[in-house]
Order: sequence, then structure tokens, then C-alpha cells
Amino acid sequence: MRALIPIAAFLLMSQPALACDTPICEVDPDTLGLDQVITFDDLPSSFGVGREVPEVLVRKGAQFGERFAGQILTFDGDYDRAAGGAMAPLTVLPGVKGQNLGILRLMATSVLHGHGPAGFPNPQAAGEGSVAILFDHDQSAVGFDIRGGEGGAAFVTFLKRDGTAIGSLTIAPLSEKEYGFRRSDDTPDIAGMLIENADPEGIALDNVRFREEVVLGLLAITAQP
Repeated sequence: MRALIPIAAFLLMSQPALACDTPICEVDPDTLGLDQVITFDDLPSSFGVGREVPEVLVRKGAQFGERFAGQILTFDGDYDRAAGGAMAPLTVLPGVKGQNLGILRLMATSVLHGHGPAGFPNPQAAGEGSVAILFDHDQSAVGFDIRGGEGGAAFVTFLKRDGTAIGSLTIAPLSEKEYGFRRSDDTPDIAGMLIENADPEGIALDNVRFREEVVLGLLAITAQP
């Protein structure tokens, strides 16, 4: 006998219901079981103001930039703000020279941060720029580590492949820890994230977590009578 079971339904049955009533829920990252982790330890870095990354940074499973195509860069004091909607298909863009990304060495690890309007190599720019992440495959859950949070706030916007915003979360007060996020209905449609902040010392990212590929369709199970 052959039975066809929708994979999405199977995954929903295997996951506990979420308590939050928003499209994206902040959850314990240890509950997500994400099997892919992007680190930045193999990239050129240094202490102090770090190394500049002037273009879109391509890693296995994701791309990193300043904002998405269609968004307009504005500023809130020393911090980047991306205004307007993203265009389809979701495409990550770099900032202008000195205002894109950087890799900074922190003791035994290297971290990614955005350069704000003060511009590299001004220390005031480090950690105050926006960071856009575009995943190769749509996700139902993602996570990352915040480094350098000093009690400020981060603003995380989650987007679909067509540029539509799924929802936004404010994380505050910030501290150095792991953060996890999951779609409340487990829909695998998170194509990208935009991370902005208003932390006194700025923030950096490490250990960006996701699943390598979310399989859609039907799971065929063959059982012998």
C-alpha cells in the first residue's frame, strides 16, 4: 500500500505549537535543530577596526550585504536605516565604499558587522551599519549570535523571496547571546533578514544558523501489506 503524506504536515506534527501570536517568534535556539552554521573565522580580519568587506559577501548557503534592492538607505544619527520595500526577486546589495561590511577579530573568533555612515576606518562606524542576509533556500527557522550588545536594541525584519515583509521583531535589551527565530506556522518562506540596531557600541554577528535545504512536496511512504 502506498500513502502520500505532505512533508509540511509531517513537520508540523513533529513540532510543538508556539505560544506567540506574531508571524515570527523569538524562541530558544537550542530547540530549532538547525544543521548549517556560517562563521567568519576563515576570512581576513584584525583587531581594532577590523578589515573592510567592500562587496557582497558570499558564503555557503547565504549572501551578506547592506540592504536589499528597492530599499533606500537612510540614517538615524550614527546608525543605518533601510527605508522602503524590497523588490522581487529578493536581491542583496552592498553599501558604498567604506559603508558596507567588516570582519573584526574578537579573541578566538572573527565576527561580521555593518559599517555605519561614519565610514571605515572610523571606529565610530563599526557595528552601526545594517546587515542584510539572503539565504539560498527559504527557511522556516533561523538564528544567529549577537556579539557586543550593550543593552541597546536590534530590529530584525524577515522577508520572502518576492520582497514581501513577513514581519519584524525588536530585540531588547541586547546582550551577547544566541538568538533563534521561527515562523509561527512553520512555513518555509524566510528568504532573507535585515538586521539594524540602536546599541551604544554597535553589534556584530556570528554563527548564522539555518537549514541547508527545505524540501517541499510529498513524502512517499511504501508499506508492504
